[in-house]
This record gives sequence, structure tokens and C-alpha cells, in this order.
Amino acid sequence: MSFGNIVLLIIVAIGAYLVAIYNKFVSLRAGIDAAWSDIDVQLKRRYDLIPALVDTVKGYKDYEAGTLEKVIQARQQGLSAGTLDEKAAAANALSGALGKLFALAEAYPDLKANQNFLHLQGELSSLEDSIQNARRYYNAIVRDYNAKLESFPDLFVAQKFNFTPRDYFELDESEAESVKKMPKIDL
Repeated sequence: MSFGNIVLLIIVAIGAYLVAIYNKFVSLRAGIDAAWSDIDVQLKRRYDLIPALVDTVKGYKDYEAGTLEKVIQARQQGLSAGTLDEKAAAANALSGALGKLFALAEAYPDLKANQNFLHLQGELSSLEDSIQNARRYYNAIVRDYNAKLESFPDLFVAQKFNFTPRDYFELDESEAESVKKMPKIDL
């Protein structure tokens, strides 16, 4: 084998390696987009349940209207959010408002016994679990992608083709506490 063939073989091998790195970035980016889409679907399902929950709670005239307003505002913020950061902030605000709503429901025995309220609370609790699982998956893919962006020699391909870091979808600590304190009702 001549020196020219060896050099050509090395160039082809390096080219193939760079193509593999590029394709992995593309694959991870598509995975991030798909994982975010799953979160977005779960958030929309949660937003769709809010009007029914508000209508159920409105029937209890002594119930605190300020809490309902916060739930409604958080829902509207979520529906109008455009960027990932806006959607994450809206999701966090809604989780906090729902946590307060369910905590206040403890003071209203008739509301706690209302079958529609219990059903909606169960569905929202299930959706919270789905959102949490989707968020973990999304963050895992983002972690892998961001780590690859900084790995050698992958960082050269990332810079050349303008692959940029992605943000995590995180739950604020204060909102996390509200969700954890959400009462669980066995149906």
C-alpha cells in the first residue's frame, strides 16, 4: 500500500468520524425536540382541565376567589407562552397555583367530597406525574447533548455547524414544594 493510499484512507476515516459526530448531534437535537413536544402535549392537556376545575370550585361561593384567579392567570400565561423559558415559567406558576388550590380544598368538606372535583384532581395528579416523567426524559437528553457539545473532538463539529446548548426544563424549588404538598386523595 502506497503512502498516498494510506493518507487517503486516514482522510476518509476522519471524514467518516466527523460525519458520525454530526449525525449524533442531529439525532440528539431531534430527540430534544420530540421530548419537548411530549411535555408540551402534557401541559396542554393540563391546561384543558383547568376550566372544568374552576367551574367546579366556583360553585362553592365561600371559596377564595384569589386562588382561582391565580389558577386562571397561570393557565392563560401557559397558553400564550412562546419560548421554552416562558412555558417553563408558566408551568411552574400553574403547579404552584394548583398546589395552593388543592391545599385550600382541605378546608371545604363539601368540595373535597364532590365527585367531579375528585375526578379532576385525580386527572391533574396523573398529569403532574406524566409531566414530571417527560421532564426527566427531556432533561436527560439535554444533558447528553450539552455534554457532547463540550466533549473533544465533538466541540469542533458543534462550533462549525452552530450547535448551541439547550436549556433544562426545571421546576422552581418553591413550586416543587407546593406540588409535593398537594393532598393525595384515594379514589
